[in-house]
Amino acid sequence: MSFRIIVLAKQVPDTRNVGKDAMKEDGTVNRAALPAIFNPEDLNALELALRIKDSIKDAEIQIVTMGPFRAAEIIRESIFRGADGGFLITDRKFAGSDTLATSYALSLAVEKLRPFDLVIAGRQAIDGDTAQVGPQTAEKLNLPQITYTEDVIAVDEKSITLKRRLERGIEIVKTSYPAMITVHSSAPECRPRNVKRMMKFKHARTVHELQDENKDYTELRNRCPYLDIPEWTVADLNADEVRLGLSGSPTKVKKIDNVVLAHKDSVSLTNSESEIEALMKELIDTHIVG
Repeated sequence: MSFRIIVLAKQVPDTRNVGKDAMKEDGTVNRAALPAIFNPEDLNALELALRIKDSIKDAEIQIVTMGPFRAAEIIRESIFRGADGGFLITDRKFAGSDTLATSYALSLAVEKLRPFDLVIAGRQAIDGDTAQVGPQTAEKLNLPQITYTEDVIAVDEKSITLKRRLERGIEIVKTSYPAMITVHSSAPECRPRNVKRMMKFKHARTVHELQDENKDYTELRNRCPYLDIPEWTVADLNADEVRLGLSGSPTKVKKIDNVVLAHKDSVSLTNSESEIEALMKELIDTHIVG
């Protein structure tokens, strides 16, 4: 049996381009109004998985991503870089999920893919910065977890040794399988796309993507079944709908502010307490600090 790695990846709104329409009235992110990108730390996670695959014979990598139909682009992007396939979790009933509801859905998808050896994810997503989904998923799956991973020290079919990036140093940790790993942004950047894989998998699509494109790929998909990207709905995961979406999400976003720090001029201060106090008041009033 091959060594199976599951990578949890997410398509996120590009938070470098947050505008006035970035939030809906119900407190959820208006993803349609923002450019979509591959979550940066999930790319670090993919590279870690690829390096493990390079070290273990017959290892395979499956991507799991949750989102709208367009999120299948994350799976294709991963396949172009070396992943073997992926699964899109998509259903309107998932809309508005916070970390608790998201980790519940992801844990059901991972459970559906058993047996596996490793589950790997980025430390956090840039549209939330909570670093909660990975650990919550591990808890629901009852997996030991190694967080803030920076590099692989040693790996074989029985165990893996990893370097963790801590606030004031590093830590070397070893675990057996199965286990959950979350990856820090200081980990190696993901390798680029492979041209041969891009040519082979450029027509990989989900069913809904084929319907939207209104093209007949039936003959091609029958001849090349590896081009199929499966979609899983709430029914496919046998999920409890009460634990999904807004009803399963105790976290509510009330407001989004786009704070841009721009250098306009410089201020010279003496050691006068009144000048320092005035500067602190200005920084607080303009929301640069506090």
